[in-house]
Amino acid sequence: MEHPKQSRRESLKTVWQEKKAVTIVYIFLRTSVVLVLLAQIFNRNFENVFLCLLTLILFTMPSLLERKLDIDLPNTLEIIILLFIYAAEILGEIGAYYVTFPYWDTVLHTMNGFLCAAIGFSLLDILNRHNRARFHLSPLYLAIVAFCFSMTVGVVWEFFECAMDHFFFLDMQKDAIVHNIGTIMLDPTGGNHPVVLRNITDVIVVQADGTQTALGLGGYLDIGLMDTMEDLFVNFIGALVFSIIGYFYVRSRGKGKFVKRFIPVANDSASPETADEKEEPFV
Repeated sequence: MEHPKQSRRESLKTVWQEKKAVTIVYIFLRTSVVLVLLAQIFNRNFENVFLCLLTLILFTMPSLLERKLDIDLPNTLEIIILLFIYAAEILGEIGAYYVTFPYWDTVLHTMNGFLCAAIGFSLLDILNRHNRARFHLSPLYLAIVAFCFSMTVGVVWEFFECAMDHFFFLDMQKDAIVHNIGTIMLDPTGGNHPVVLRNITDVIVVQADGTQTALGLGGYLDIGLMDTMEDLFVNFIGALVFSIIGYFYVRSRGKGKFVKRFIPVANDSASPETADEKEEPFV
């Protein structure tokens, strides 16, 4: 009978051989987060301590999903997920990259759209390849589902940002400065005709106690709308790009080397060729 320690040693050796790059990135990022965590504890910034702990937990999710769902995540996908988590939580929030680099949030939302489309695509692609599946879906159907899945995740995230801004004033939906607005709220007749204000250079805020403050921002302060629309648009681009790539990947019977780097595979699934020979696509 094999000793448990020996079995575990063999398992770690296998993981190292098959996922060497993932392991190196994982160790590097995890060490970096621990160092940041210690610095935040020393500075008594407990909100950032929570973000560091959350990041460490999120780092374990890819390997946990592999074990629970009995799937194999491609190394490229796993590395991108780890880098995405680090870029969003550590660099973005704690390092204030969202403020320092104006397009940091845009890049991450584009990547999120791409990754979520890959995840949504793989959920059905695993079923499509499974040797016990009773029907098989067409490439177009898989691409549409992947796109819709990614957009749904993007919308739900914007709901979350809106809720955090509304209840806790976190300004997750970053404000924008606009110089022209049209609103029916200024229609003197109370009708549905928008009044357009152009070339706005400043806004004066009057509080309940009569205090007046000129914002001095050079225009009208938009509360999160432009940021939300931009996030959803770049999510749309990322989702659309992967959906198109995934469509041709299935059409070529899984021969695309690029897409294989982003699509998890069930450990007990049949090959795409076997699945295609068994039954024609249902949709």
